[in-house]
Amino acid sequence: MRNLNGKRALVTGAASGIGRSIAMEFARVGIDLLLADRDEAGMARTAKNASSLGAEVVTQHYDASLPETIVSLARFAEAQPGGVDILVNNAGVTYRGPTDRMEVEHWERMLQINLHAPVRLTHELLPMLLAKRDVHILNVCSALGLVGLPKVCAYNTAKFGLVGFTESLRSEYGPQGVGVTALCPGLVRTNLFSSSISNGHEKQKTPPRWATISSEKVARATLQAIRRNRGVVVIEGVARVSFTLKRFMPWLLDWALHLGHRRGTTKRLAYWQSQDGHSQEQEHEAHDEAHETTHETTHDATTRRAA
Repeated sequence: MRNLNGKRALVTGAASGIGRSIAMEFARVGIDLLLADRDEAGMARTAKNASSLGAEVVTQHYDASLPETIVSLARFAEAQPGGVDILVNNAGVTYRGPTDRMEVEHWERMLQINLHAPVRLTHELLPMLLAKRDVHILNVCSALGLVGLPKVCAYNTAKFGLVGFTESLRSEYGPQGVGVTALCPGLVRTNLFSSSISNGHEKQKTPPRWATISSEKVARATLQAIRRNRGVVVIEGVARVSFTLKRFMPWLLDWALHLGHRRGTTKRLAYWQSQDGHSQEQEHEAHDEAHETTHETTHDATTRRAA
């Protein structure tokens, strides 16, 4: 998609972080915007700043965890004059912690927001997009959709799925002239980490600055990917190295991830043995309480009969 001026882009998760930076980058090159987010105050600030650059901006409330708002957003996008030409699925949430200690609702929320929502929104908008000559779908995936890492299993699962979905779309509709991109940044300096889902077992950590990139750099890469219709874009040095190792020397990446496995085994066993001891203690307490209750009930009954 070479000529971007006058196009309209739908950007989800536009209130902050990568979504906000993409919206601003689009506005600078003359792309009009439909912004979607559940943070309406943050979205309004993005809209105001984009409007000051000359873009025509409309907003719509969007909560990726609620299927009904996905459908509402799609219908709203279709109702815009000319619809939308560019779809950017960016809204997402992360979770960091031991997979075995994740609650079921954490898994469901991660998959809904990071995978099911962009798939559903894309599917809802496909008829409109396919009826237009020059369109592009860009899914903000992650380097964690290419390389599996510890303590982010649910996030990995969702992002691997989104990369696969994007690759399949490209193979199906690319030959028909539709641009499709999987944008896979490494660690980005946004509020994704501070706002991640908490498991109560793990402190939320912010990555060191040297290992991260700015959301503005991701936004510039987004624009370039759409112009050049690139299939997969990996951004940030550590992410590129990890992806390259996995492709060409997977054994080396696997070896690196298994360093310290003896200490890991010791910690794992110590944790679960302590949990087993705690469970047994709870069972004993429950048994003692039940025994005391039975004893008191029997004593009361005996006393009433004696009376």
